[in-house]
Amino acid sequence: MKKISILIADDHQLIRDTWSIILNNDLRFEVVAVASSGEQAVELAKTTCPDIVLMDINMGNLNGFDATKLLKSFSPGSKIIGVSMHAMPDYAKKMFKMGASGYVTKNSSREEFIHTILEVQQGRTCICDEVKEILTHREFELTNDKPDFNSLSKRELDVIAFIKGGLSSREIGEKLSLSLKTIEVHRYNILKKLVVRNTASLVNLMNHHAY
Repeated sequence: MKKISILIADDHQLIRDTWSIILNNDLRFEVVAVASSGEQAVELAKTTCPDIVLMDINMGNLNGFDATKLLKSFSPGSKIIGVSMHAMPDYAKKMFKMGASGYVTKNSSREEFIHTILEVQQGRTCICDEVKEILTHREFELTNDKPDFNSLSKRELDVIAFIKGGLSSREIGEKLSLSLKTIEVHRYNILKKLVVRNTASLVNLMNHHAY
């Protein structure tokens, strides 16, 4: 039986090495290439045309979203699974929009990773249980939920103030000496707590409420 060929793209060597060992020790899989950046992943995909690409979302200059879009144009037969530190449905949706077929977090178990690879290889889409639970909770949220201003932390209030001032996540991170990833997590939590869908709705809400 032909092995499923896999390209691993992650900017952490320990993760690349660990997954290479795990997958190569399974007779169903063969790791044909490893990449430490989005750019390298695209170049390696051109020459190896892997069945599956495990694509870390948060990488250097060319992030996983943009790398996925590029890779699909150069190796359309490759199926991509987005991998992230964060269980954010919006990240999963964006990855699918760029052409991915699966999404898992780095909290996912080895079994769930392998199940996702097999499902995606069969032409199905697959999302890890951690993200599914968040989506399920969203579906059952009452439409008359009210914004919970009291649940906002001081740091989240700081972030909101900068958002109202028109600053980008990167600029806010520089102001607060926090990483871009941390600011994105704060933004996600703010939207969830205040029951708004996007930044424009958040600014509109805050302009009409004292907090």
